[in-house]
Amino acid sequence: MRNLMKWLTWPVRLLGGRSAERGGIGVLVAVVLGGGVLLGMGALAIDVGQIYQNRAELQNGADGGALAVAKSCALGSCDTGVAGNYATANASALTGNNAAVDLVCGTSTLPGCPAPVSGDMTDCPPIPSVGNFVDVHTSTKVASGSTVLPPVFAETLVGSTTFSGTHVKACAQAEWGPALQSNSLALTLSFCVWESLTSGSPFGTLVPIFIKGKAKPCAGPAGSNLPGGFDWLALINPSTCQAAIDLSVTNTYTSNNKPGNSVPPACQTALQNDVASYLAGNPVTVFLPIFSATSGTGVGGTYTIMGLAGFVITGYAHLPGMSPAGNNSQCLGNGSDPCIEGYFKPGIDPVTSIGGSNNFGALAVRLTG
Repeated sequence: MRNLMKWLTWPVRLLGGRSAERGGIGVLVAVVLGGGVLLGMGALAIDVGQIYQNRAELQNGADGGALAVAKSCALGSCDTGVAGNYATANASALTGNNAAVDLVCGTSTLPGCPAPVSGDMTDCPPIPSVGNFVDVHTSTKVASGSTVLPPVFAETLVGSTTFSGTHVKACAQAEWGPALQSNSLALTLSFCVWESLTSGSPFGTLVPIFIKGKAKPCAGPAGSNLPGGFDWLALINPSTCQAAIDLSVTNTYTSNNKPGNSVPPACQTALQNDVASYLAGNPVTVFLPIFSATSGTGVGGTYTIMGLAGFVITGYAHLPGMSPAGNNSQCLGNGSDPCIEGYFKPGIDPVTSIGGSNNFGALAVRLTG
């Protein structure tokens, strides 16, 4: 160290005598002090950076946990245990690869959320006034010796809702409810048929659905007593059997331009693929618009859509241009009318718009904070 100081001060000592040496020592002290400040700033940046990294990882875990719990609630089980899986999966070595779930609360069968008290999380959104939701509170303990800053100082810098001196905290909120949007299968089903097929056992029972006009009318509520069965809607494009449904914008959708009962080519492919997936043990839940009223005929016909239903297609029979396929015993045992067979099943639509009061089994989940 002595040799280092001599070397550092040598240029100024050459300038002349003891006064120059005193000046050189002053320069050296300034350099050392400046270096200390830089080192301190470096430690500050590292500590704060680690805390924010912890927070980002923890928030990812809280988000994933809230969505997973909301999805399970939408499908009927409300499994709160899945939140811990997501919290820990997103924790890093900075916190020993571990994260805690401090609270899971909300509506449905979940525990109610307590009113915030001093020291609780304060960055979750307010409890929604309507609809179903879940809040997931998570935390990680900062590993011992991983920070240089005093905990109180670090807490002051990043805020007490992020860091409590020993723990990093996060909170996420997710909602679920009937889906208002879907790139649905371009096949619409009468409400009165849905009601008659699901009476007493809405989900999981194999049912045959006959094309509109081929099955006798069913007795639905006033304004919904229409010919039973299904019909095809206008496609988003000719290559996919999809109709773009957005009930937050409009509930009126046009019929397909194909004449009679013929199946659009893209829909033939979609039906074949869905049945093949079912037979392979990987059933696909598609979403069917449920109509409550019709207007016009043919190309100019329109349907008033009141909601979306989840449905698994298991087979079909007597469809024009298509050979019978899949599990279609009920279709084959009920005459020769065009028929699609399957069962209704709740499902999560990937489009996240939520709303409406008609829950036919097509559900949406989204983060709200």
